[in-house]
Formats: sequence, structure tokens, C-alpha cells
Amino acid sequence: MAEATAGGPGREGGEQDTPPAAKRRRLQGGGAERFVPPPRKLNPGVSFSEAHFAETSYYFEDGLRKVRPYYFDFQTYCKGRWVGKSLLHFFASEFRAHPLAYYRVAARAGRLRLNEQPVRDLDVVLKNNDFLRNTAHRHEPPVTAQPIQVLAENDEMVVVDKPSSLPVHPCGRFRHNTVIFILGKEHNLKELHTIHRLDRMTSGVLMFAKTLEVSKRIDEQVRQRQLEKEYVCRVLGEFPENEVVCEEPILVVSYKVGVCRVDPKGKSCKTVFQRLSYNGKTSVVKCFPHTGRTHQIRVHLQFLGHPIVNDPIYNMEAWGPAKGKGGKIDKTDEELLKALVEEHNAKLSFDMLDISEEGLKLSTGSKDQDSSGSCTQTVEVTAITENSCGTEDSKSQEDSSQNSYSKPETSETGCEEASPSGTLDGDIEEKDPLCAECKIIRQDPSPKELVMYLHALRYKGAEFEYCSKMPDWALEDWEECQELKL
Repeated sequence: MAEATAGGPGREGGEQDTPPAAKRRRLQGGGAERFVPPPRKLNPGVSFSEAHFAETSYYFEDGLRKVRPYYFDFQTYCKGRWVGKSLLHFFASEFRAHPLAYYRVAARAGRLRLNEQPVRDLDVVLKNNDFLRNTAHRHEPPVTAQPIQVLAENDEMVVVDKPSSLPVHPCGRFRHNTVIFILGKEHNLKELHTIHRLDRMTSGVLMFAKTLEVSKRIDEQVRQRQLEKEYVCRVLGEFPENEVVCEEPILVVSYKVGVCRVDPKGKSCKTVFQRLSYNGKTSVVKCFPHTGRTHQIRVHLQFLGHPIVNDPIYNMEAWGPAKGKGGKIDKTDEELLKALVEEHNAKLSFDMLDISEEGLKLSTGSKDQDSSGSCTQTVEVTAITENSCGTEDSKSQEDSSQNSYSKPETSETGCEEASPSGTLDGDIEEKDPLCAECKIIRQDPSPKELVMYLHALRYKGAEFEYCSKMPDWALEDWEECQELKL
């Protein structure tokens, strides 16, 4: 899996492809000259390295895999829409997860850098090619401690059985608690290319290519829909015995929160369902997606009135009495998102939406799409967005920002440098004086809450076929847990 680096103007913000030569330019309104260096030539094919893996370490507790908090540099080149704006305006409009007071303190502490120089004055005006670096104290949500099983490995591919709750690659709040990082750190499997992708909460067969050539070859099979994909799930109610075909189009309601619904304006898709068993309360169903839209299986099952038993999005009361059956919602998109956020807020289950608590607040404040339908998400310093990490089957998109480790320096103003506080298993656990997350005590989810009953059972292509075993919850003699609310 290659970590792409920020590529300079023209890569994301629509600026000119050829960067102008370095020169000294005056700030708007006159004033001192400020040198803007030319963009560095960064190799977009550089893989995650040992330096990335060494940023922090794992520990295991109560059936969960946890990541020790660590310092991390978010880096990006100035986007076109930021040029001519002050840093203060930039943070106020693009980085609303923190109050402006935080960024003022962070600047005084030397954690904000412009063209690799500490920036104290947030009134400085951004220019084309400016390179920004923000050092943050990063916390990652826990995931299941269930190990990643390698199903097959040869000269061309690596195939694993992905546990539920693990994103495939770094996205949103997840970096080390991802399949890519765990394979690199614990299995010495590096420089992998993502062929397809699974939702964070979906378990099962996940394939990686070892070379770009193999990735392109299999990706072409994906594009031509030559892959046979077979999933299994457990849904509410008595699913019809006969084969069911659902071809309802699917529309993304919010990229930030990761919510979709059936809508005539959505993208065409097709899923075939076949019931395997029914125990009087729930049914085990095989699913054969012919397309790979975001949350396709989950949305189609909701539309049919049989949502996945423990789906943290599509089996929620927020959808109304019918829970979205037949496309009946009786809410605007904004009202639906607000209801979902409020329901998760009441349950303190922020991580089920894959966004931070601050992101939950922002998600109800504005739409994720403009009038043209294009995504207008609130930008993090990295190009990775706070969205749901993946689709049932979609091509991975590379991280387009360069990220690296850097411990903050001691401020000239005397602002306290982050210092180690407390130990865990003999290792130092960092506590940061500027980090709001360090001051919050969150209740961990139980391992059971990190499992969703949707599993990728089999992937078959022209030259391969990979299968995983049927999960326990899909067996015919499996009994419902009494704690499960149906």
C-alpha cells in the first residue's frame, strides 16, 4: 500500500500544473517580503516505512487492540481556495473541530509551521505553494483484538480474513489500527496495493496485490465486473425463502458521516439475496453484489425491511418507525443526519460513525454537498477525510498528503512542552497539555459492539478463488445473545 505524498498545486485544488519558480513576493497590503520555496518533488509511490510504524505501539486490554497516543504531523500544500486568506481565517473556516484559542496556543508552542518555519502570527496571508505543517497529539479509537488471519500468500497476492471494526487503510481517526499498518508491523507484509476495500465494520476476505502490475490486472476485472463476490449476513425477521433481487439506486447522503439511502437520483446497483436459515427471530442470508456501491448490501437490506441485526447505521430508530423499509424515511437528509448523530450521542457510540465528537457536531451544521452535488467536506490538514472507511467493494484511494512523526519543540514563549505522564506495561504513555482528548475519559466499547454481522465469504476471479470460513454468528445452531436488542 503506497502512501502518496502531497503533490503541490494542481493535484487537488485545481491550481496550475506547473508551479512557478520560487521568488520573493510581498504580502497583500505591503509589508515585509516572505519567501515561498518551490514545491518539493515528492514520490507518490513511497510506501509506509519503519519510521511510520515506529510512531507508536499497540497494547491489548479487555479484548481490544489499543494504540498509545502519539505525536503526528499533518502536512499539506496550500489549496487554491486558501490563497489570499489569513491563517486565522483558514483555521476558522477549515479546522472548526478546535476553537481558535487552541490554534493561537499551538502557534505559540511552535506546533504550527509554514514552509518549515514556526509561525506565531495567524494573520499571515497564505500564498500559492505554501507548505503547512501541524503537529497534533493523536488518539485512535480501539478495535477488536481478534488477529488478522492470512488466508493465502504467493508472489503476486496476499489474502487475509479481516476482523470487523478494522479499517483497511489509514482514514479519519485511524492510522495504526488499520489492516495495512498491522500487516506491516506484525506480519512484515509491506508495500501492498489495495485491490478492493471492505467497510470498517465488515469482516472477511480482503485481497492485496504485491505489485502495481498485479493490482492493475485485477482492478481491470473489478471494473469489468468479472469478480464473483459472496457475502453472508444475519438480518432481522423472516427473510423470503425465494431468491430476492434488489436493484434500487443508492445515493450518498453524507460523505462525512458515511450514510446512504435508496433514491431515484442515486447510482444504479444490483444485489441478489438467498436465505440460508431462519431461527424464529433472525435470518442468515447470502448476498451476491453485482456492483460495489457504498454500503450497497446494507442499504438494500434496509430497503427490503430486513436490516442487518446490529448495523450501527441502518438499523437505528433515527430512520423512523419503518426504519427505512421501502425507502420510507419521512425526514429530510439534514433531519436524518441530526437524528442519527443524536441517537449515537445518547449512546456515546461516536466511533460507530467513524468521526470524532467534534465532527458529529459539525455534521449537523451544514450539508456535505453543494448544489452541484460535489463533495464539500470540512478539510483536515491531511487529505484523508472523516468519512466511513470504505465500501463493500471499492478501489482504494491513496492518501494524498505526506504524514510523519515529529515531537513538538519547546516554545520560545515558555509554553510547556508535552511530557510523559503515567506508564502502561512499562512503557511511557504521553499526556499532552494542549490535547483536549487527553482530558476526556471515554468508556471503551465491548468487543461485541465492534462486530457487525456482515462477512465477505468468497471472492473469485479469472485466476483465483479465495474463501474464509463461515463466522460463528452465521451458523444455523447459533443462539441469539440475550443482551442483543431486536
